[in-house]
Amino acid sequence: MNRIPVIAIFDVGKTNKKLLLFNEQYKLVFEESKQFAEIKDEDDFPCEDVIVLTDWIKESFEKVVHDERFEVKGVNFSGYGASFVYVDKGGKVISPLYNYLKSYPPELQKKFYDDYGGESAVAKQTASPVLGNLNSGMQLYLIKYKKPELYKNIAFAFHLPQYLSYILTDYPATDITSVGCHTNLWNFNEQKYHHWVLEEGIINCFAPVLPCSTYVPFIFKNKNYIAGIGLHDSSAALIPYLISFSEPFILLSTGTWCITLNPFNHTQLTDYELHQDCLCFLSYKGKPVKASRLFAGYEHEQQTKRLATYFNKPGDYYKSVLYNASLVDNYRTKTKISPGDEQSAMVGQSAFSKRELSSFKTYEDAYHQLIADIIEQQIHSSNIVLKGTNVKRIFVDGGFSKNQIYMQLLADAFPGIEVYAATIPQASALGAALCIHDHWNSKDLPGSIIELKYYTPEQKLIQH
Repeated sequence: MNRIPVIAIFDVGKTNKKLLLFNEQYKLVFEESKQFAEIKDEDDFPCEDVIVLTDWIKESFEKVVHDERFEVKGVNFSGYGASFVYVDKGGKVISPLYNYLKSYPPELQKKFYDDYGGESAVAKQTASPVLGNLNSGMQLYLIKYKKPELYKNIAFAFHLPQYLSYILTDYPATDITSVGCHTNLWNFNEQKYHHWVLEEGIINCFAPVLPCSTYVPFIFKNKNYIAGIGLHDSSAALIPYLISFSEPFILLSTGTWCITLNPFNHTQLTDYELHQDCLCFLSYKGKPVKASRLFAGYEHEQQTKRLATYFNKPGDYYKSVLYNASLVDNYRTKTKISPGDEQSAMVGQSAFSKRELSSFKTYEDAYHQLIADIIEQQIHSSNIVLKGTNVKRIFVDGGFSKNQIYMQLLADAFPGIEVYAATIPQASALGAALCIHDHWNSKDLPGSIIELKYYTPEQKLIQH
């Protein structure tokens, strides 16, 4: 039997860890998903079990290279950001993989910003809202001052995607998409590390910054392979779109977070945008990608539980609710409810959390209102990064792209822009595969990587 030439991609999310194989046409031919129990760090805070993750990478790669169905030509990695793995000179992991949700010491955060020009200045220069441990550079700053014994033993601080590559290759590298992911490390205007990184000596913890297309030859079980150096998952997910479309677009990536990514907005972040938790990523080519975030997937999950309980329906009943224009007319006439002063584009709840469910006759009626309220927030969030750019299309991928009501109301909200539901199997993993295309795949890039469904706005409903 002829083996199928494939590239292996490890796509490591906070919840799901996946191994995927793509053939030379970038069709998914194998998928395995795992979930690992969290452990506790020295402060009893939950964190990733980096040792179990490391063992899984090695064991899974060994299993797939011995699978008679496939000929593995290369491997690459995508992973979540804001997370460092620290190794010593012998390549041994020497600390927990600290959770970016852990609170940051206020006095140390104040010292940092006082020393380096204030929150507004640093945030603008690094395109990083003040987010504590979510600014991964601040994790190293904390270790330097609070855990000096650990700090002096760090040979390399790897962002998670680069550590995943290091597991198989033993090759230390830093990747621009991880450094440029709200880390407080990178000066976006000067395209180099921020001066605080040099002044604190933290730069000595980092491997050289290499292009995302870099490949590393390595030997595994006496056979030769090539590996990429890994990418931050949000930047990786954008690659199929950047390869496929040249006219200005935004990508609305929906999941727990709904992130609006605009690769065509290169303006410096304003104080307003930073206060709305807007930030910039760096694309795989090192270009700024302005992004705004909304916690809408999480709210949808919580409110559909509330609806299911109240209307005595299954938890996933919303999946069967079809778009109903007359119900949309109903919600358009309902009294507007302010989400409250605490709202931000990042975490504020929509107006639906304050609505009385007794005012709705049916689950369907209430669910249409929920999506309408979420769309009101989404308009605000997306407009932050749309402003001043000549965007022609909005591509929506992830969970909400399959939601007919959400997609129709989004199309209604942006009548001057074409709105598409985009289907890409495993966009982050596919982006990581495409990034090193020239090093593993002798065939031309396929012409149709993305499946699109166009939503036409219903003109009578447009009020924005």
